[in-house]
Amino acid sequence: MNPRRRLAVVLTVILTTALTLSSVSTAGAATSSSKLSVGFGCASATGAGRLHCFGRIRAHRASNGKIAPLTVTSPTGLLPADLQSAYKVAGLNGAGRTVAIVDAQDDPNAEADLAHYRSQLGLPACTTANGCFKKVNQNGQASPLPTADYGWAEEISLDLDMVSAICPSCHILLVEADEPTDASLGTAVDTAAATSGVVAISNSYGGAEDSSILAADAHFNHPGIAVTASSGDSGYGVSWPASSQYVTAVGGTTLKKASNARGWTETAWSGAGSGCSAYEPKPSWQHDTACAKRTVADVSAVADPSTGVGVYDTYNSCGTSSFCDLLISLGLAQGLDGWAAVGGTSASSPIIASVYALAGNTGSTTYGSYPYAHTSALFDVTSGSNGSCGGTYLCTAGTGYDGPTGLGTPNGTGGF
Repeated sequence: MNPRRRLAVVLTVILTTALTLSSVSTAGAATSSSKLSVGFGCASATGAGRLHCFGRIRAHRASNGKIAPLTVTSPTGLLPADLQSAYKVAGLNGAGRTVAIVDAQDDPNAEADLAHYRSQLGLPACTTANGCFKKVNQNGQASPLPTADYGWAEEISLDLDMVSAICPSCHILLVEADEPTDASLGTAVDTAAATSGVVAISNSYGGAEDSSILAADAHFNHPGIAVTASSGDSGYGVSWPASSQYVTAVGGTTLKKASNARGWTETAWSGAGSGCSAYEPKPSWQHDTACAKRTVADVSAVADPSTGVGVYDTYNSCGTSSFCDLLISLGLAQGLDGWAAVGGTSASSPIIASVYALAGNTGSTTYGSYPYAHTSALFDVTSGSNGSCGGTYLCTAGTGYDGPTGLGTPNGTGGF
């Protein structure tokens, strides 16, 4: 392109963007209470053998017509005090236990963003220097780290923040796989499981089932460690590794404050995954009758982005200026630059992994069996649906077990 023409194009974009600044603010305010959301940049599968994350960001319709992330400069969404209140885990101690987060690619700002989240919300520091936080590649080494990615950085920030919110005293291990494939992510899970102190491993990603998953299941077979996996964000239907017989499959809910005795109410989130696996054998602790094989999910936690959790993330494609913030709000840049309300079952998986860590029972548990023997220590979610399945429990919440929410959500740590 001719240099003068290139300059003209750039100036036109800048002028157009500047002129929309006030209208963008208005658009954001007008739709901030809506159910608009956008998937993380890593939320789309890109080929066979590749997996994708499940996070979604509360969004608005910008003045240019795009549905774009709704980011703000101060904490928003459900914060640690809210989540600890809703799931009755306030004041519990997970000191000496490590929750591992497995994601793909690198978030260069992971530790800095985690520090900001915890500092702003009154949580104790969790840093490399004080031994609380550690980031490694899929082979357990500090370097080389994978290629950085804006979308996976959103996922990483969500995961780290949810461990911090539920178990502020837990240590955190972030294992970054080279790429979002079942082989690389599986290697990262094995690395996490082999790390001293790890009691729970969260996996906020997945993909369609096929016959290869039975062999890949070996990466999730770690007795004595709670391995959690997100059930998906596309409604009724099954994804793997949530369908693995070796994991606790975590569904999703809509969580709202209420004037009842609990102080909160939950319904099944319409986006949560659920259903019957086509390949995975049914674990002995599952006794529902509609699925001959494994049924998803086992338990659940908040996942609806319209009642989303607060997350802080600053890794993006345009920097830290106010102009960058404007580009993000218009959907013209990748990543985030500040606080956002986030959902998806990418939020519920690390929440449940952290409750397992607080409970301290993982050394004697068998895969996802523990909640099935302790249902009285869960909040039963009895309404809501995630799709069409003839009105059965596979896609419709009801008393007792159902697909979208499993056995329910944490009521303290007794179910874990």
